[in-house]
Formats: sequence, structure tokens, C-alpha cells
Amino acid sequence: MSPFERDPIVEQFIGAAIEVHRVLGPGLLESTYEGCLTFELIHRGLHVARQVPLSVNYKGNKVDCAYRLDLLVDGNVLVEVKSVDQLAPIHQAQIMAYLQLSGARYALLLNFNEVTLKQGLRCFIGRGKQVPKDANKAGMKGT
Repeated sequence: MSPFERDPIVEQFIGAAIEVHRVLGPGLLESTYEGCLTFELIHRGLHVARQVPLSVNYKGNKVDCAYRLDLLVDGNVLVEVKSVDQLAPIHQAQIMAYLQLSGARYALLLNFNEVTLKQGLRCFIGRGKQVPKDANKAGMKGT
């Protein structure tokens, strides 16, 4: 059992993402999915922050670099929402950098532009390690 399968916040997030994808389907703008996902997560009782500024600590100094986390769920799960033809290595590099800079416990990279949502979900644990592919299916029944 992966850490994602045991984490209730991640389970609730995946359920909310499935619901948004089921209702809206693929093909819309990232901002649409982000807004609807925020609504769904709040409806499920989770604390969600949108477009959270992320600074860089450079030689002991906080430097604002215009990085923004799409979503931060319960202060510990960062989410990067995409609506692209296919996730690319740069998307993974981005989420791994955000995970390292933020110190969050988990990161979820989510591409809503897929026929089934599980095809567009990538999960990461702190320090930027991708969870094995089998674990990316945690909680993805029914999509």
C-alpha cells in the first residue's frame, strides 16, 4: 500500500478531481479546472489555498521569483493543474522543484485533458521522488 492510499487528504483530493473531470470532461482551460476543483475540495471540508506565492531561499534571503502553486490543500499537499495534450518532462521538473521549495509532504500533477483522469495523474512524495506507477492509481476507481 502506497503512502497515497493511506492519506485521507490525498484520497479526498482524488475523489474531488474525479468528480470535476466526470462533470466537465477534458478540453477546458486550466483555470476552469482549478476553480471547480477548489469548489469541490472546499465542499468536502478541506482547506484550499489558490495561487500560493512560493519564494526561493537564496543564501539565507527570501527571494520572490513569481512562482505560484496552483493549489495547496490542507497546507501539505501541493497540486499543479494542467490541461495539455500530454504531460512532458518539464511538468515533472516543475512539480519536483515546487515540492522541494515548498517543503510540502506530497505533490500531485494532474492533467485534466485526458479521457480518463488516472492517465493524467502523477504523484510525488517530498524530496521530489515520483511514486511508482502502480501507486499513481490510488483511489482512481471509476474513471
